[in-house]
Amino acid sequence: MRSFQDRLGEFEARQVRVAAISVDPVDINREHAKSLGITFTLLSDPGAETIRSYGVLHAGAGPDGGDIARPAEFLIDASGTVRWVNLSESITARARPKQVLDALDASPPARSGEAP
Repeated sequence: MRSFQDRLGEFEARQVRVAAISVDPVDINREHAKSLGITFTLLSDPGAETIRSYGVLHAGAGPDGGDIARPAEFLIDASGTVRWVNLSESITARARPKQVLDALDASPPARSGEAP
């Protein structure tokens, strides 16, 4: 997450909002964001409802066998259309900001009448 924070200005220049989501409760996410200096949105999904709806639940892979989210990055436009997805089976493998920025720059522009 820190690498995305370091390049946050590049996302903002493209009118892209960065957000992260985890199964951790709000207080844990708040402290985690504070310790890393994260200023973008860090959402809590302790019931894994949203994580499950995007198909990225990694059941039993967390501490003490708890459920966690698989590492995944999504580019979702303002209309809710998923434009790009990066999924990983390994909790240590994540897309780097450059990979996401390159995918963003290569994605087709929104069609007329479609949100960017």
